[in-house]
Amino acid sequence: MNIYEELVARGLIAQVTDEKEIKELINTGKATFYIGFDPTADSLHVGHFMALCLMKRLQMAGNHPVVLIGGGTGYIGDPSGRSDMRSMLTPETIEHNCNCFKKQMERFIEFGEDKAIMVNNADWLLKLNYIELLRDVGACFSVNNMLRARCYEQRMEKGLSFLEFNYMIMQSYDFYYLFQKYGCNMQFGGDDQWSNMLAGTELIRKKLGKDAHAMTITLLLNSEGKKMGKTASGAVWLDPNKTSPYEFYQYWRNVDDKDVLKCIRMLTFLPLEEIDKMDKWEGSKLNEAKEILAYELTKLVHGDIEAQKAKETSRAVFSGAGIHADMPTVKIEESDLSDNAIGILTLMVKGGLVASNGEARRLVQQGGVSVDDNKITDPKHTITFDELKNGIIVKKGKKSITKFEI
Repeated sequence: MNIYEELVARGLIAQVTDEKEIKELINTGKATFYIGFDPTADSLHVGHFMALCLMKRLQMAGNHPVVLIGGGTGYIGDPSGRSDMRSMLTPETIEHNCNCFKKQMERFIEFGEDKAIMVNNADWLLKLNYIELLRDVGACFSVNNMLRARCYEQRMEKGLSFLEFNYMIMQSYDFYYLFQKYGCNMQFGGDDQWSNMLAGTELIRKKLGKDAHAMTITLLLNSEGKKMGKTASGAVWLDPNKTSPYEFYQYWRNVDDKDVLKCIRMLTFLPLEEIDKMDKWEGSKLNEAKEILAYELTKLVHGDIEAQKAKETSRAVFSGAGIHADMPTVKIEESDLSDNAIGILTLMVKGGLVASNGEARRLVQQGGVSVDDNKITDPKHTITFDELKNGIIVKKGKKSITKFEI
């Protein structure tokens, strides 16, 4: 199976502009493609996972990735999929985040001569002359067409700033620049980026002629992938200092039954023939599939040793074997105690198990919290200093387990 056909079989391709040409370029290793990442945090999260895996697959097939870091567009913010305007970042924060991204991407992408390259659109966007941009690029855009784009339409009722309205032009200019500078002939992005990507393809063809080879392709679940990056207690990061390898493993171990095989097919590098055999798995076999998914993805991000440790820790913790050295641990300061104790609601909030006392109270009253396997139903329950000194295990529901100690 050629790489393009494999991407389709794995459910990664949603829309393309020139399928015959795209298939030919990808299958023969002649695609120079880019995917953009806006540096809105100092770590990538699991919502970026599909794009990273896609770049790895295409590079393995001989194609050339261009990793575009949005150091310039980061000054503006992408309105796609958002209900409000993104917070403005300082230049220092953007630069720091860009450096963090590169370190993490090196686990997936091989950089070097005639391999992948990383570029930062701040290098060209920040040098643009506004009047020249209006004359040279602005004339190629129809405001009527832009307003029909889904990324803008969904924000019109709540308000869309002129700053954000320029994002499509900036992203289109990126493709135009990369096409001329690096011979980048293809762009990938999520389905929420489709309007922006079409605009980039159209800009190249208007400026350089209809024969210019500029093509677009979207990933089926990238917008859903962004949702993957969020959990009830925050984001799931690729940085082990933000999300430990165990927590990362456990996140994938706890995916819904209906999603596990879809995730295995899209995100792991297991052969499709092997995955197809799992399609009939049910019941306890689905738990085995979840372990496979969690192990494979943790191995990709954190390496074999950490993946194996996370797997062993997960099995030990959920088999009722008691406290395990590698299970997620929260340290409680003695100053957090009042009268030598701390309330269960406060403990859960401090540990990041819930976002508020109200959420913690509901969980306790509904019987969803236990301490050392004893169900807690009284929201006024307290944990003593002596208990914390020895270490306690707090379970939230069936899937979240955290050790607390003083």
